[in-house]
Amino acid sequence: MTQALSPSRPTGAQAASAGARATDRILPGIILMLAFCTLAPLLDVSSKLAAEAGVPVGWITAARFIVQGLMMAPVILLMGISPALNLRALGLVFLRAFLLVFSTFSFVSGLTVMPIADALAVAFLEPFILLLLGSWIFGDEVGPRRIAACIVGFAGSLLIIQPSITVFGLMALWPLGTAFGFALYMLVTRGMSSFMHPVAMQFHTSWAGVVLCLPVLAVLWNGPLPQFAFVMPEGITWLWLIGVGFWACISHMCMTMALSFAPSATLGPLHYFEIVIAVILGYLVFHDLPNALSFAGIAIIIASGLYLVHRERVAIRERVRQTAAAG
Repeated sequence: MTQALSPSRPTGAQAASAGARATDRILPGIILMLAFCTLAPLLDVSSKLAAEAGVPVGWITAARFIVQGLMMAPVILLMGISPALNLRALGLVFLRAFLLVFSTFSFVSGLTVMPIADALAVAFLEPFILLLLGSWIFGDEVGPRRIAACIVGFAGSLLIIQPSITVFGLMALWPLGTAFGFALYMLVTRGMSSFMHPVAMQFHTSWAGVVLCLPVLAVLWNGPLPQFAFVMPEGITWLWLIGVGFWACISHMCMTMALSFAPSATLGPLHYFEIVIAVILGYLVFHDLPNALSFAGIAIIIASGLYLVHRERVAIRERVRQTAAAG
């Protein structure tokens, strides 16, 4: 009976077939992740163009959620996903939306004064913050080498922030808000992923973001804070505002689908390709090019992040080996 319940060792043909199926799934995941890395910086370009056209940061942030929510509505209907939420899920959706609104507002605020690549590189501190918060909140094991990688990654961010503060003042710290906010957003997402479909999560978060943004804008639209003052967009500026939500929706759908095909350990290193695209688009559209210190900081952050991915793969292999040995 014990032998009947235990899995049999696959034949060479079966193993080859399973490997081929895994490869067939991983390749679309890689392609979709590269699509995300290519399209996501277009969201940043649209945001910066809208800001340079005079649209306040608060309204750019709201535009992202309004357009994204409108685009997700037919998707959730076509997929037949119920929009109903219980009280616990509703509370987590609004918490997730608040963190994403804060992250978006912080990043767009940084874009108003910083090159896209510099702001994005600082925001890429998020994986390091997520690692440390995961250890604190979920008890994830974090060894000294991963902690050292986090410290090195933060040092890389200082190479970008320090000259930026000299030029742009404290506004250059806004991307740090994005890094912290998005790390907490990912932790909430991790907690919700066990009971909510990712497409439903994206739909509900979009509309919760609208609900959070609009009352604030309604109260402050004629107030003393320029970030929330109402400015009627004109001409092509409408296209930039629509682009903020459009590229956010399309790029994040690519990432969601990529993760359904391939594991995050495989896709993680590809995420840094986004910085390369950001440098190219920043130069082509805004003639912005990071200086030598910023390039050094970007290289350090990428290297530290790739090391974290490597250590995660080592940890996964060790867990698999221990499980196989125990079995």
